[in-house]
Amino acid sequence: MKRNYKITPVEMSFGTTFKVEVWNKYGMKREVYERNVMDASRVIYDYWEDEDKEYGKMKSLSKAIRECQKIDIESGILTGNCDGLD
Repeated sequence: MKRNYKITPVEMSFGTTFKVEVWNKYGMKREVYERNVMDASRVIYDYWEDEDKEYGKMKSLSKAIRECQKIDIESGILTGNCDGLD
């Protein structure tokens, strides 16, 4: 996956704000709104700088969720509904 970003000016009742969409090398996306282009650029820089740490957090979270689901299945809490709201 390639890094990418998009900064789009958005007119609001209080003036122009900037929608920032940024993707890191893992394909993870962040979307925020900033008041100026410099702040928008800082969001992109910071997101890319921390991308390995963020990916590690997401991997840990995913692993924890899978382990919880396994425990729920083994204990009979989950019945197999596709929405997971058993």
